Amino acid sequence: MHNKIQKTVALLTKEHSRQYPYIPLHENRLPATNTLNEIIECIRSIVFPGYFGSPLVNEDSFVYHTGIGIEKINTLLSQQIFDALSFQSEDIDPIQVREKSKELINLFLDKLPDIKYLLSTDVKAIFDSDPAAKSYGEVIFCYPAVKAISNYRIAHELFTLDVPLIPRIITELAHAETGIDIHPGARIGEYFSIDHGTGVVIGQTTIIGKKVTLYQGVTLGAKSFTLDSGGHPIDVPRHPILEDEVTVYSNSSILGRITIGKGTIIGGNIWLTHSVPPYSRILQTKAIELDLTDGAGI
Repeated sequence: MHNKIQKTVALLTKEHSRQYPYIPLHENRLPATNTLNEIIECIRSIVFPGYFGSPLVNEDSFVYHTGIGIEKINTLLSQQIFDALSFQSEDIDPIQVREKSKELINLFLDKLPDIKYLLSTDVKAIFDSDPAAKSYGEVIFCYPAVKAISNYRIAHELFTLDVPLIPRIITELAHAETGIDIHPGARIGEYFSIDHGTGVVIGQTTIIGKKVTLYQGVTLGAKSFTLDSGGHPIDVPRHPILEDEVTVYSNSSILGRITIGKGTIIGGNIWLTHSVPPYSRILQTKAIELDLTDGAGI
């Protein structure tokens, strides 16, 4: 068995770069998913005090616990950003990268009040759109959309700061747990609601206005890709624009750089690849009822 292991190791490591050109050997540190999870939970405890984090938070200790949380985020996230910047380029000056990390973490901390505000509107939107929800607390604790949108709101701010790798890790952590896939590059307005959520996909260049509701299985995706001269996809706007107060029901696919006008309702199981004006109603054709008795079939 020892000889077998040695032989396998030799096959996997001999001329690695030549035999496996799409799996480059990378020697720098990577961001750590367990640490990023810890950062996310810390931010969640600041955004939703008393719901997550210390159970001892009250009006008297609120400021104290928030301060402790900010210090923790500063310490952990600055190192993760440093590792992400180092991962992006092996030819770096560690001193410059450390300074860049400090600059980025300061900019991100400035965004925490905005994240808290947006998430508060998202919780209200989910509560208002679901008669089964009995309290804001139930929405915060139990609804997978809150977790997915929370991760997205955090990741999006890091994405806009051009922090590499970390935003994708953060949204994919929520994707793995909830089945809701939101690219951190998407732009989503306030009072955003996802009902149920499983199977929702929101692409990178999607733009979503205020008071938009999506149901399970909705895809906001690309219809096709623009390729460069080498046949590689070019990162250009390719996903839909949903204006304010749009509702998209379950399992509908909206594809391409099209605009769904304000107040439009899109029914379930719709395949849409063209723009529609404001206050449209896009619905399935009425089902046809057939008598299949006495052995009759379709």
